[in-house]
Amino acid sequence: MLPALGRICRNYLLKSQQSSRFTPAQGGEVFVLDDGGEVDLDLGNYERFLDIRLTRDNNITTGKIYQSVINKERKGDYLGKTVQVVPHITDAIQEWVVRQARIPVDTDGAEPEVCVIELGGTVGDIESMPFIEAFRQFQFKAKRENFCNIHVSLVPQVPGNAPLIQPSTTGEQKTKPTQNSVRELRGLGLSPDLIVCRCTTPMEKSVKEKISMFCHVEPEQVICVYDVCSLYRVPLLLEADGVVGYFKDRLNLEFEAKPRRLLNKWKDMADRYDRTLENCSIALVGKYTKLSDSYASVIKALEHSALAINQKLEVKYIDSADLEPCRQQEQPVKYHEAWQNLCSSNGVLVPGGFGFRGTEGKILAIGWARRQKKPFLGVCLGMQLAVVEFARNVLNWPDANSTEFNPDTNHPVVIDMPEHNPGDMGGTMRLGKRKTILKEKNSLTRKLYKNCDYIEERHRHRYEVNPEMRNNFEEKGFRFVGQDVEGERMEIIELDEHPYFVGVQYHPEFTSRPMKPSPPYFGLMLAASGKLQRYLEKGCRLSPRDTYSDQSGSSSPDSEIVDLKLSAILQQE
Repeated sequence: MLPALGRICRNYLLKSQQSSRFTPAQGGEVFVLDDGGEVDLDLGNYERFLDIRLTRDNNITTGKIYQSVINKERKGDYLGKTVQVVPHITDAIQEWVVRQARIPVDTDGAEPEVCVIELGGTVGDIESMPFIEAFRQFQFKAKRENFCNIHVSLVPQVPGNAPLIQPSTTGEQKTKPTQNSVRELRGLGLSPDLIVCRCTTPMEKSVKEKISMFCHVEPEQVICVYDVCSLYRVPLLLEADGVVGYFKDRLNLEFEAKPRRLLNKWKDMADRYDRTLENCSIALVGKYTKLSDSYASVIKALEHSALAINQKLEVKYIDSADLEPCRQQEQPVKYHEAWQNLCSSNGVLVPGGFGFRGTEGKILAIGWARRQKKPFLGVCLGMQLAVVEFARNVLNWPDANSTEFNPDTNHPVVIDMPEHNPGDMGGTMRLGKRKTILKEKNSLTRKLYKNCDYIEERHRHRYEVNPEMRNNFEEKGFRFVGQDVEGERMEIIELDEHPYFVGVQYHPEFTSRPMKPSPPYFGLMLAASGKLQRYLEKGCRLSPRDTYSDQSGSSSPDSEIVDLKLSAILQQE
């Protein structure tokens, strides 16, 4: 919801919610920011929708707030007074918000005009009480014309008296949960200016009027966000419901009421999502496939790339353990289904991960893609296992492995980094944005990156390819076309005489955007759909009809945003 609101305002955000350091099977993926901050996957949604770059301080957690207060107390900032939730914790929250709201998140370096804050959780949860109290106080400090409270509530739809005839999607919309949550929120001192109602179908006029009457807001302040065919329709839905005009009047914002060119591009993209007919299937071979949120950014990066070339993405989730020979004995049905899904896919993707479980299955999938010349992309661990597979089956080193899985191997083709402390799992990874030098002029990856001399992508890993064995691989056509600035760390691999066999040590999915697909994922989708060679022959340009995508050669979203800001400045002068 809030990413969609931010998209139509195109400004700034902040988040106050726990960051995820759990296994992906529990809390979804861990999203990595430019500065190495490991945060909740929701921040990835914000970055993608708003096309901005955030830092770890944009993620406010209870732990961070309490730690900052403890540090102040130890330094004597409170002059020996008793430290309490009110005012010390609540003041710390407000100070953090005000400080972060002034920090630029765009490339132009301008101070943001709007700060969007997500107060996570449910109204009444004990974990969020200090935050609610902090914003209750903050609304008076900021003044009404600078503070707008949006309450998101579920409007469930229940079946009528004949459930077998009348499905839940055509049943009665219930407003009581919304009434109760608004009453609870107002009891805590915050009155909603907008009530955003999530429901399965468009809200009936009588339902909207009922919420308006019992929740003390105008009918225009009740916004219905019903289920739509794609996530990209939500900003358009909000714009059509008058949210932009409400913000303009409520917060005294100065911008034109007519739709921007950027919003029109967004509409073109949403329309294309509905029109795509050609299917392109990608086998995602991983160990956390039971929870799709474990690979949220990976799926979005594939989706962005598929949209840019008019393809309907089909992701085939394959548990890598199901590909291993032992599974054939234990559960033959699962084993054969997994291999059938792999063999029927147009491309193979092995994403990042940690731990030994399922690695042999991933290696088998990589070997199959290499021999069958199926388009393949390996990310982080996926790249490392591609190195292991090639060493075993082409260099004839049967025991080749990563020291993460076999510390005593005679051929350690993947080793732990010098700065990594094997006894400490926390804070020992190579994190955040790092520079990669693209040295080979004719490499496929360099062409996908528009012939840049270097790129900057986000990393999250503890192990790396052993540079001492580099020559053994390159003699057999397994080339390391991207390295770090010192030339010691192998960042990108490519295989000769293969349509698309690429591995990257970094995580390009974290910087993929709806209108700017990530080059490695874009290359995978092009190869999987049979369009890569034609794309390269055209000088890495798509057809003119791909007007919304930054890959088409048309004006990019960034340039349009700059144009809009320049026109606003000229009007002020």
